[in-house]
Amino acid sequence: MFGLDRRNFVGLGLAAAGTLAAPRFLMAQESNNTVRWVSPRGTIEVLDDYPYWVSKKFGWFGDIQTTLEPGPMEATATIKLVDQDQADIGFPSPGVFSLGLEQGMPLKSVFHMGAYDTFSFAFRKGEKPDDIKKLAGMKVLVGSIGWKAIIDPMLAQVGVDPASVEYLEAGQLWGPALQQGQGDTALCWEGLRAQWFGQGLDYDYILPYDFSKFPANTFVIRTSDFEDEAKKSLYENYFKAWAMGLEFGHQNPRATTQIVLEQFPALASTLTPEIATESMMQLAKIFRGPWEQRQGWGWHDMGQWQGYFDVIHEIGQITSPVKAEDVCKNDYIAAANQFDQEAVTTASNDFELSEDYQAVDVAAIEARL
Repeated sequence: MFGLDRRNFVGLGLAAAGTLAAPRFLMAQESNNTVRWVSPRGTIEVLDDYPYWVSKKFGWFGDIQTTLEPGPMEATATIKLVDQDQADIGFPSPGVFSLGLEQGMPLKSVFHMGAYDTFSFAFRKGEKPDDIKKLAGMKVLVGSIGWKAIIDPMLAQVGVDPASVEYLEAGQLWGPALQQGQGDTALCWEGLRAQWFGQGLDYDYILPYDFSKFPANTFVIRTSDFEDEAKKSLYENYFKAWAMGLEFGHQNPRATTQIVLEQFPALASTLTPEIATESMMQLAKIFRGPWEQRQGWGWHDMGQWQGYFDVIHEIGQITSPVKAEDVCKNDYIAAANQFDQEAVTTASNDFELSEDYQAVDVAAIEARL
């Protein structure tokens, strides 16, 4: 979902599942000390997974054997691989998660990463409406028609009939297509917004913080694993490492960005340190969410999730109602947040920034967020 301008973002539409047989995916290992995580975006060369790379760098996963897999380029691959025992954790958007539940996949969301909605609407300069309800009747540019499943609930939650908009599928160049006048607005998301600006796509935005109460992507596991008491400690410790990486990212976004881009030189070549840091900070804002209302990193707000499930049921995106408390679980969250705060702060304070990252003005970026 996050930051996908330079890789083939896959929408929420159900596509053929033949790519799920990709040979690199073996059955999830039986070891009680192994966790295999699969991405929804077909690549791991992104800023989005920064908590993982930070925790790997500092050894916060301990002796847990971890892997981060890019996943096949198919809409619901991240949940299908978990359901089929070919991965342990998937990272779907709420829409993909709900489609899996609709299909009867026994899944549980156990660590909620995206506490704020991440999706926004981009407009050419001077053309942003003063009310999101004025999207009714507009032509909306998307990379894939499957993204309709993202946008329809967003519109419905603010009282706009999804049938009132026209979707224009423009492939990977849907962002530049807006600049070329091919539509009225384009779907965007945090992280990507900064990257578009760095590419010269200077748009005005209706941001998710301005209107949406929906959640964003989350970590899901098999229900059987959730109910397996022998795996509880493993997942608590695994998510504790992610929580430490998230906390480090909050404390030191420049160091976090530098760590990721040192891991991926090809990605670094496409972004300036300032744009990369701004992209990371947009993501970090989504992950942190309304912190004063949350009970730690990864915590699910059941009211927020119930509101989402209710809307997609009302518009017919799912046929059966879903109770948030049945599929969203906070059982691991208390333990995951009982990490060594001093260790994180020390690592953050002691990190040696390169000259390029020392020059990045974090305060100026925060003012733009």
